[in-house]
Amino acid sequence: MLNNRTMEEPMKATNKRFLVTGALSSLLVLACVTINIYFPAEKVESVAGEIVNEIRGKEKVPEEQNSDKDRSSLLEKTIRVVSLPVAHAAEVTDVSNPTIRSLKQSMKNRYSSLKPYYLKGLIKEESDGFISIKSESGLDLKSKRTLRTLIEAENNDREKLYAEIASALKIEQSQIAKIGAIFAKEWQKPVR
Repeated sequence: MLNNRTMEEPMKATNKRFLVTGALSSLLVLACVTINIYFPAEKVESVAGEIVNEIRGKEKVPEEQNSDKDRSSLLEKTIRVVSLPVAHAAEVTDVSNPTIRSLKQSMKNRYSSLKPYYLKGLIKEESDGFISIKSESGLDLKSKRTLRTLIEAENNDREKLYAEIASALKIEQSQIAKIGAIFAKEWQKPVR
C-alpha cells in the first residue's frame, strides 16, 4: 500500500508543472500585447505630404477639393478603428521643432540645385525615402562631384528629419525605416 507522502509528491510535481505552464502562458500573452506598438501611419502620411510640398514649393490642395477623398476614406477609417483593438497614443497636432524647421529650410534651399538633375532623370527616389544617382551621363567631372555632394547632403538631412519626426510623434527609433518608406511615396511624386 502507498502512503500519503508517496502520493503527494507526484501531485506536487504536477501542480508545479501546471503553475509554471500557466505563468509562462500568461507571460507570452503579455509579451504579445506589448510588442503590438501603435504606429501612426496616417499622421506620418499627412506630415510627409506637408513637408515634401513645403520643400518643393507646391501649393496645398484646397479643402473643398479634398472633401470627396475624406468622405470615401471615412468608411475605411471606421473599419480600421473598430476592427483593430490598438492602444492609441495621444494625438500630436504639431510636428515641428527648431531642428525640423532647420532641416526643412536646408532641404528647401538645396532643392533648387537638385531640381535640374531630377528633371534630367539623373536622380532616383528610392523606396526607403532616400535618393541615389540614377545616371551621370552627359555630366562633366565638376557636375558629377556636385551631384554626389548634393545627394549625400540630402540623404543626411532626410535621415535626421525622419529621426526628428519619430521623436516628435513619440515613435520608437526602431520604426524610423517605416517613416522613410512613407515619405518615399511623397518624394516619388513627379517633380515639376
